[in-house]
Amino acid sequence: MDILRFITAGSVDDGKSTLIGRLLYDSGSILADQLEALHSSNRKNDDGTIDLAILTDGLKAEREQGITIDVAYKYFQTEKRKFIIADAPGHIQYTRNMVTGASNSELAIILIDARNGVSEQTIRHSFLVSLLALPHVVVCINKMDMVDYSETVFNDIKVAYLQIAEKLNLKEVTFIPVSALKGDNIVNESQAMPWYEGQSLLHYLETVALVPEHPFEHGRMPVQWVIRPQTDALHDYRGYAGRMVSGTLKVNDDVVVQPSGFHTSISRIEFAEQTLEKAEKGMSVTLHLKDDVDVSRGDMLVATSNQPLRSKNIVADFCWMDARPLDTSVMYLLQHHSKQTKCKVQEICYKVNISNLEEHAATDFKLNDIGRVVIKTSDPVTFDHYEQNPSNGGAILIDPRTNLTVAALLFRQAVDL
Repeated sequence: MDILRFITAGSVDDGKSTLIGRLLYDSGSILADQLEALHSSNRKNDDGTIDLAILTDGLKAEREQGITIDVAYKYFQTEKRKFIIADAPGHIQYTRNMVTGASNSELAIILIDARNGVSEQTIRHSFLVSLLALPHVVVCINKMDMVDYSETVFNDIKVAYLQIAEKLNLKEVTFIPVSALKGDNIVNESQAMPWYEGQSLLHYLETVALVPEHPFEHGRMPVQWVIRPQTDALHDYRGYAGRMVSGTLKVNDDVVVQPSGFHTSISRIEFAEQTLEKAEKGMSVTLHLKDDVDVSRGDMLVATSNQPLRSKNIVADFCWMDARPLDTSVMYLLQHHSKQTKCKVQEICYKVNISNLEEHAATDFKLNDIGRVVIKTSDPVTFDHYEQNPSNGGAILIDPRTNLTVAALLFRQAVDL
């Protein structure tokens, strides 16, 4: 059974947590103790029904304020598919949480309040979805019960959003009119909107075609640990342990050690106590090489047939996540898999004005600002263009003064300065 990872996003009070709660409740995916706690809760809707948002609002402050602050992950499955849901906050100050939640998703559900239409946060979240190259977008126009299930309201919002989608080059957009509060078109098709001939949300999630991966492309394994026991029993043992971040590597495959550029081939693959013929994405393995080449933690073993980029100067899309603004005079640490290297922001190319999606010149980055920069690193970094291989196309920036993650980067190209 395959797994679909998706994120929900929208403005404050658009009903994200209620939608997820309804999805879990109506699909019978709530455990008995959760169900008991739900029914005994004092938190009710205006009409006296249970507030299903309780199922995802885990923090005390979220329950008190009725908002989502942190990304909440929920897991459920039906007969057709398993799901991992990331419920992202709607407040503008939590844009960084949205980036974190969306980075591992394959589909985004963007909620729009039928009473308010497209908002600035709708544009912001759609821009992030486009930046992270998510292949599927579902626009759930929520609270249709509050606009008398009007087809005209639905169509007007659809037209307005399609203009944004075209500007952002979103690949596949599906529109579903829903009421999370009443349960219309969440799990079961609504009887209140006979004019809508599409699927319910759950039916769409169960049947949407996932983008197939090309298993033999982008064979990449960052080395996390060089295993060299140097004991009498294992005198000549030398293995390179790590997790396959993408693609496949097989015994006898030619590989290149990056960033040094040494060529060799794989002699043996170990997985736990087994010997395998190939290592695939997601597997933590130990590779043995036919030649005694120099390999260290932070290096990457890559398939010769499909080489990544390698540079000390990298153009990257950039989301600033710290309350302290970017300081271009500070030497930050770039963490890319197991490799950590010093770096500086060499140039700020532009920032994006989220309200109109226009790029404009800038001299600084503050909390939740998004734009493009040029990073200069002290050591070469081995990476792929984010859209071509997201697993090897992103990194984080760490402030050595606080040890906090201050930015997320999406690599776009190598440059010569």
